[in-house]
Formats: sequence, structure tokens, C-alpha cells
Amino acid sequence: MADPRIIAVDLDEKTIIWRNADVEQERRIAVFDLLEGNVFRPLRAYPQDYAGPYRIRLRVEDGRLAIEISSDDGQLLETLVLGLARFRRPIKDYFAICDSYFSAVRQSSPQQIETIDMARRGIHNEAADLLKERLEGKIELDFDTARRLFTLICVLHIRG
Repeated sequence: MADPRIIAVDLDEKTIIWRNADVEQERRIAVFDLLEGNVFRPLRAYPQDYAGPYRIRLRVEDGRLAIEISSDDGQLLETLVLGLARFRRPIKDYFAICDSYFSAVRQSSPQQIETIDMARRGIHNEAADLLKERLEGKIELDFDTARRLFTLICVLHIRG
């Protein structure tokens, strides 16, 4: 019986150089929300017609995103590798707007915070669409799953 969802997500700790409390909170929320509800359906046929659930591990290697997809018992099924060149700008923009947002939360009016948050969501949504586009033909996922995965991809790119 097919169960096309992620049940565990791991980030390569060697890839993560630095993170502060705000980033760690974003990571925790993204992982929690991702595991609470997601659609993740690899389109390649796996042995014994395995169709989920999946464990994934994200890492960045040589400027590429590696998504290791494993079965629920941990057997590696495949590793997808995506070039990250098209994500450089959205990641940079997302970091910039998040910095503004975290600063605003500490010292700005609710209206200013809301304005920055709307911009942050816009960048995040565009990046989620880009991720869905880049995974087309490889993995079917819903928009919310793409948004949460983009957040985790950003965590892998943080430099102190």
C-alpha cells in the first residue's frame, strides 16, 4: 500500500556551519510541520514497488543539493542531486528578509512586522515553486512540502 510521505528528515550536520536561535527555531518548525503533513512521492520505481513512507537526508556537496531517499527501515533507495545555481538568489533574498524580520520582531510595530512578513512569505513561495519545478519528473510534492524543504535548504546554507 502506498504511503507517499516523509516520516523522518535529517540535515547533514557537517554542512551546517553556524546557526543562531532564530534559525534553529525556523528549522525546528519546518521539520515539525513537514512531518505533520506532507506529500512526497518519488516517481522512480523502487524495488518491490516500494511507495513510502520515506526518510530523507539533505546535504550540500560541491554546490549541489543531495536528497538521500530511504525506505522506512533506512534502506537507501536513491540520491537525487540538484544544482543549486538557480537557488542562489532566492536563498540570498530569503536570508536578507529573514534578518529584517527577526530585527523587526524585536523592535518594530505590528504593522511593520506584518509588511516584512508578507515580503518574506512572497520570497518563500517563489522559492517553493522553483523547488517544485526543479523536482518535476523526479518527485511529486505539494506546495507546503516544497516550502518547508526550501526552509531546510536555507539552513544548510547559513554561514556565520
